[in-house]
Amino acid sequence: MEKIEPNLRETVLYLSGEIGERSHGDLEKLSRSAAYIEQRFLSIGCRTERQEFTYRENTYCNIITSVAGVSPDSDGILVVGAHYDTVEGTPGADDNASGIAGLLELARLASKDPFARTVRFVAFTLEEPPTFMTRSMGSYECAKRLREEGVAVSGMISLEMLGYFRDEEASQLYPSSFIRPFFPERGNFISFVGNLSSRKFTRKVKKAFMAASTFPVESLNAPSVIPGVDFSDHRNFWKFGYPAFMVTDTAFYRNPNYHAAGDTADTLDYGKMAAVIAGLYQALRDI
Repeated sequence: MEKIEPNLRETVLYLSGEIGERSHGDLEKLSRSAAYIEQRFLSIGCRTERQEFTYRENTYCNIITSVAGVSPDSDGILVVGAHYDTVEGTPGADDNASGIAGLLELARLASKDPFARTVRFVAFTLEEPPTFMTRSMGSYECAKRLREEGVAVSGMISLEMLGYFRDEEASQLYPSSFIRPFFPERGNFISFVGNLSSRKFTRKVKKAFMAASTFPVESLNAPSVIPGVDFSDHRNFWKFGYPAFMVTDTAFYRNPNYHAAGDTADTLDYGKMAAVIAGLYQALRDI
């Protein structure tokens, strides 16, 4: 698994540097991003699907591939997703080129040594405003079609900002003073965040992650009234009854470059990102 770190860096540099801002209004850059993701999936021997949908008379697409499990479980497939679009005015290195980089690496590793369970890897579009928290999100379209097609889904994991870490004291913020005493003050961990209904699934993956990796991980399953709990693509899978959580560096609770021009590739820690992905790969093999 020695290639993880350079591969993560390459993807983040390409999406945030070569392409840059990938907002809903820039169809050309979204198209280039989708083509890059598609090519990376194809390069590891995976077939791809473009899941197209319309928003404001323009066509957008999720990019999908699957890696068949060696002994598929009867309770369904696993969905792992990340969004490739950005808000306007940011190159989106952490948000969310880092998530796409992690998605591509997990797919590459799984293609070489598949999990027991079949995994569907999805690069979503239109996660960011103005579609955020609407039915026009790419992840809403994906979850809706899974339900319409009757696909059994054991759980969904959203990779949402994986690259920003800080070791300074008091570098980690929280949405509530009630939560803060139970979590670290340093922003040097990865977090699994979901709703109450997804608690069992979240804990299962966290337990497997901790057994496979020494990288620090925290988890929170809470109502969406706590700001940030539903701030990514996993929220749309809840709407269709699927357990889901996001893997995150906690975004604006840690990263001062969130949704800003300073969200650049040089601000990320690729060694820590690689440790997160290696831990997730091993964890998903064991669940």
